[in-house]
Amino acid sequence: MKKLSFYLSVILLISSANAQNFNDALRLSETESISNARALSMGNAYTALSNDFAGILFNPAGLALVKKLEFSGGMNYNSIKNETAFFNTNSSLSGNSSKLNQFGFVFPFPTKQGSFVLALGYNRVKDFTRSMKFDAFNPNNHSLIQDLAYFNDDVAYELGLSYPTYDNSDNYLGDVTLINGRLNQKGTIKQEGGISNWSFAAAVEIDKDIFLGGTINFYNGDYKRNRDYWEEDIYNNYPSSVLLDPIDPATADFRTFYFNDIIKWDISGFGASIGLLAKVDENINIGVTVKTPTKFNVKEIYLVDGYSHFGNNVEFILDPPIENQYEYDITTPFEFNVGAVYSIDDLTFSADAKIIDYSSIEFTKGFSNLDRERKNNEISDIFKTVVNLHAGVEYYIPRTAIALRGGFMYLPSAFKDDSSDFDKKFATAGIGFTTRNNLTFNLAYAYGWWKDIGDNYDTNLSRTYQDLSRSNLMIGIKYNF
Repeated sequence: MKKLSFYLSVILLISSANAQNFNDALRLSETESISNARALSMGNAYTALSNDFAGILFNPAGLALVKKLEFSGGMNYNSIKNETAFFNTNSSLSGNSSKLNQFGFVFPFPTKQGSFVLALGYNRVKDFTRSMKFDAFNPNNHSLIQDLAYFNDDVAYELGLSYPTYDNSDNYLGDVTLINGRLNQKGTIKQEGGISNWSFAAAVEIDKDIFLGGTINFYNGDYKRNRDYWEEDIYNNYPSSVLLDPIDPATADFRTFYFNDIIKWDISGFGASIGLLAKVDENINIGVTVKTPTKFNVKEIYLVDGYSHFGNNVEFILDPPIENQYEYDITTPFEFNVGAVYSIDDLTFSADAKIIDYSSIEFTKGFSNLDRERKNNEISDIFKTVVNLHAGVEYYIPRTAIALRGGFMYLPSAFKDDSSDFDKKFATAGIGFTTRNNLTFNLAYAYGWWKDIGDNYDTNLSRTYQDLSRSNLMIGIKYNF
């Protein structure tokens, strides 16, 4: 009976704690800062501007303002640093990635009046790069070992860290461990991957100075999270006189427990957006967009491995390691965006506000009906509606082809109970230069900062407190034929 429960118990405990939950839904739904160099340097306040290929991301109606055939391309360097506090001990770890983030074409067609424009291309819209490490003695009487044993998980049993108990009729009662906390806990969590899309857009002038556009997006991507976790008896609280399994002498003198779990995703999806842009007068533009929910399909592989070390060079290993596969769908919320641009002479001001109801994220396929309902109720309970704010400015130096840009982004946390410390803030800056041959070079830099927390098991027992900072350096080119 105990052996038959092995894989079921692992799935119930580990997978429910670390995979296919609200964090995964948010990962696919949360707004990213990545765009193109000009838009990023203006704080992504681009809804009422969008007069280049970036309009395919922000407001496809703005593509109707493009008058010449255009090619755009760009590269993005992303670096994220995580300063982690864990039981009054600080650790730091950084991760980075460099990717082609954009290339595409805009095709204006001749018309007797108004405009008609098509666009297509590639954009990298999410970057999952992130790392963390922690290392400190936890003086309290809890541990991951105890958590596993409490749920009768055979990972602890197979590694000699717990043992089964029975009643007088030899009926299985549950697992027990003699571990009672007071262990050094350390680990690293590394995340990588991202999501890209192939986009197709059309825009038309439906009335004088009023433009309508739409975009269809096909998404694909990958995600990997690799967690290495150790619990160590550095103060010999479990000496050779303590057998973690009373009938197995090999479980004397506990030294180390190692746990490794890996999540791998293959991601695909489909979504669309529609936009409207109006030139109120020569100086003012107003833009509105609606992004429909994106339906992502996730094919997941979940891997678990581990070992334990005892005195006298005794080692238990998880043999074989555990591998489970899942497939499920996540549907993101509607996004409603409104923006305005005011231009005078060589100066342009831009501002956007985006409304997202994160509580409307849903698991729409996969799992049992009851489990899916539970996940969606949890999302509804803990997430809220947010308003993302963006502001930017662009200034062309007189009698030059040089543009100076700056901006700011404020992206509130999706969690109801988070303080403002958990909101993401980005300051941005950039420069652009256009040659006489219609070739434009753009450079943008964005610096963001926010706080986060994480639990190694249960809630607020083995918690990391994280200060994150992120830098994006983006280079873009544009050529008008």
